[in-house]
Amino acid sequence: MAKKKPVEEAPVQPEVDESTPLDEAAAAASSVSPLEGHKNKAGQDPIISVQHIDITFGSGRKKFKAVSDVSFDIYPGETFSLVGESGSGKTTIGRAIVRINPLSAGAIYYKGKRISGRISHKENREVVREIQMIFQDPAASLNERATIEYSISEGLYNFHLYENEADRVAKVEKIITDVGLLPEHLTRYPHEFSGGQRQRVGIARSIVMEPEFIVADEPISALDVSIRAQVLNLLRKFQKERGLTYLFIAHDLSIVRFISDRIAVIHLGKIVEIAETEELFAHPLHPYTKSLLSAIPIPDPILERQKTLFVYDPSIHHYEVNKPSLVDIGNEHFVYGNEEEIEAYKKARYPEQ
Repeated sequence: MAKKKPVEEAPVQPEVDESTPLDEAAAAASSVSPLEGHKNKAGQDPIISVQHIDITFGSGRKKFKAVSDVSFDIYPGETFSLVGESGSGKTTIGRAIVRINPLSAGAIYYKGKRISGRISHKENREVVREIQMIFQDPAASLNERATIEYSISEGLYNFHLYENEADRVAKVEKIITDVGLLPEHLTRYPHEFSGGQRQRVGIARSIVMEPEFIVADEPISALDVSIRAQVLNLLRKFQKERGLTYLFIAHDLSIVRFISDRIAVIHLGKIVEIAETEELFAHPLHPYTKSLLSAIPIPDPILERQKTLFVYDPSIHHYEVNKPSLVDIGNEHFVYGNEEEIEAYKKARYPEQ
């Protein structure tokens, strides 16, 4: 029996006609970022450019700034990982990119067009289709009352990304097979699957929309260790086949080393270090990055007992007069610090100079 086309959900943020001018806050957000217009080594422009964004929740005495003056670029075809402990603002930034969390300052650009704040209905639909999100909890992100076929087809229905019913069924069956499940699984409900299988359904639901950019919000943190590698390999497979770009959010540096091209370390809503993966692991400079690396378990019980944990103490920084900023110290290695700290980081990274 043919399924009824669902009612299209209301957009997350307010929309206006295409003729509506930018408001003052959006205009102010066009200030130059240290990463703005920065091409990568292949000469590519960023597909996602996050520029000086602030994200605030609440008001008055309950006002809380979750993200403060964050800037970074993500280039086509790469996996850019955002790493930090719980409550650091990782997921908040990811949800802002997919237009769930509004910004209180700054701007986010997709392919050179601003997608944060007030945009037209047409632009909003393009963003919703081309930027997808894989959520952390595969159980909570699926409707328990809907079959797997309906959950995967929902985006196809809303954007009419199929020629006819036979084409829709073919697309759904192909994507469920591509993620390692079987077509007969389509008639089942989420509670009948394991956590790893539910996460595969979540990946299928995003990939079937044929997006260009995916925000993967800790997609393996709720899975068993034996299943994590399978899901990571699946994400890399789709990236290679479809030329996808990922923002991979995680709290474990050992995991992102396997999948990332570049890594940004975030602490209490501020980016403290950005570098290519091997550069960051070989030459960690910010004390918080060193603390995260020291927490990575060593698969040798003797060495694990002998290692010394590096505990980060924010009080070592003195920013009362000399204010910090995110600075490129060379080799596209960005570190957050004031002038004195940046000089110390440069000497630590390039002792021969």
